[in-house]
Amino acid sequence: MAAVELKREGELAYREARPESPRETTPVLLVHGYPESSLMWRGLLPPLAAAGRRAVAPDLPGYGNSPPFRSGTWEHHVEVVEEFRQALGLDRVVLGVHDWGGLIGMRWACDYPDAVAGLMISNTGFFPDGKWSAMGKTLRTPGDGEAALEGIDRDGLAAMLRATGEGFDDDAIDEYWKAFTTTEGRRGQLELYRSGDFEKLVPYEGRLAALGVPTLIIWGENDAFAPVAGAHRFHKEIPGSKLVLIEGAGHFVYEDDPERTAREIVDFLAESGV
Repeated sequence: MAAVELKREGELAYREARPESPRETTPVLLVHGYPESSLMWRGLLPPLAAAGRRAVAPDLPGYGNSPPFRSGTWEHHVEVVEEFRQALGLDRVVLGVHDWGGLIGMRWACDYPDAVAGLMISNTGFFPDGKWSAMGKTLRTPGDGEAALEGIDRDGLAAMLRATGEGFDDDAIDEYWKAFTTTEGRRGQLELYRSGDFEKLVPYEGRLAALGVPTLIIWGENDAFAPVAGAHRFHKEIPGSKLVLIEGAGHFVYEDDPERTAREIVDFLAESGV
C-alpha cells in the first residue's frame, strides 16, 4: 500500500499519497471536518493511491500541523482551498468532504465549477435552512463559546470524540488536540462557527446539481450531528447521485469504518469513470 507523506506548501501542511505508476486519472482533494485534520483521511489516502489516484488532504489553517495563519472564517477557508489547489498545480479534482469540510469544500466547488470533476459528500450539510447542533449554537454565542473552548482539555476532547465515534486512538487525539492548544487556534474555531450563517447559502441553491458531475453521498447511518435525512436530501437534490449508508457508523464515518468507506469510494470512482 502506498505510503502517506506529511508535506508542507507554504504555511499549509498536507498529507499526500501517490500511485507507484502515475496514470491519467483525476486526483482527489479531501477537505477535513471539525475538529479534525488531514489525519482523518489516513484510511482512504493509501487505497486511493493504490487505485492509481494522487490523493491530497490539507490541514486547514489552525488544525493539525497548519498554524492559524489566517482568520478562521468560512470565507477564508474557501480561499485557502483554492490557493492550495493552485499551488499544487491541480487542474480538475474529485472533491471529498466531511462535516465542516463540506460547507467549505462545496462552497469552493460552486465558486470554481471548472475545477470539479466529481463529488464525495459525507455527514455534512449545504442547506440554507440548516440548523446548528447544540454545540454549534454554543460556539456561535459570544461568551458561551469562549468559555466552552477554554474549558476543554485533552482528556475532555478525547472523551467527547470517543463518545461519538470509534477509531480515535491516542495518536488521533493528540493530532486533533493541536487545534485547541493556542489562543489563536481557539479564536479561529469561534470565527468559523460565527461566520457560518446558513443564509449565505441562498445564492448557492441548485448549484451543486448544476455541476453535473458524478456524486457519491456516503454517510454514517447513526449520525447525531448531521442526521441521515441530510443524506437523503442531497441524494434527491443531486440527480444521478449514488447514496451509500454505512451501517453502525456515526458522524465520524471515516474513523468508524475506514475499510468500508475506502472500498465504496474506490469502487465508485472506478464505476463513474471520473
